[in-house]
Amino acid sequence: MKASGITKETVLNYGIIDRKFPEFKVGDTIEVSQLVKDGEKERIQLFEGDVIDIHRNGVATTFTVRRIGANGIGVERIFPYYSHYISDIRFIKHGKVRRANLRYLRERIGKSARIQEEILTKEEQSKPEVTAKQETKES
Repeated sequence: MKASGITKETVLNYGIIDRKFPEFKVGDTIEVSQLVKDGEKERIQLFEGDVIDIHRNGVATTFTVRRIGANGIGVERIFPYYSHYISDIRFIKHGKVRRANLRYLRERIGKSARIQEEILTKEEQSKPEVTAKQETKES
């Protein structure tokens, strides 16, 4: 018997709109512009760091950004991707990583906590990235 009404899949995709943020993945360095309310005033606060984790779960999609603050203390924030408080995401650089999440960076300090930048050639920069969804549409 087919489910009628609301299913788990429809709930996860409910309210998803295209945010038009740049594509980023784990290991990339991004700058998130977040709307902050101080009493009756509103301002935009920037948080720049490395993406260490992404949870893709429909409208509940989140990503974790980590940066090194004052005195070498690591600061992490978890941002909901579809939140109205995120006004913009600016892409800074690609990171060269081989893992799906970089939680091991929490225990690292100094140079071992850095992510090496991935240098792209001119052909790779001009070539559009083909995703798995596009490949299945073409087939």
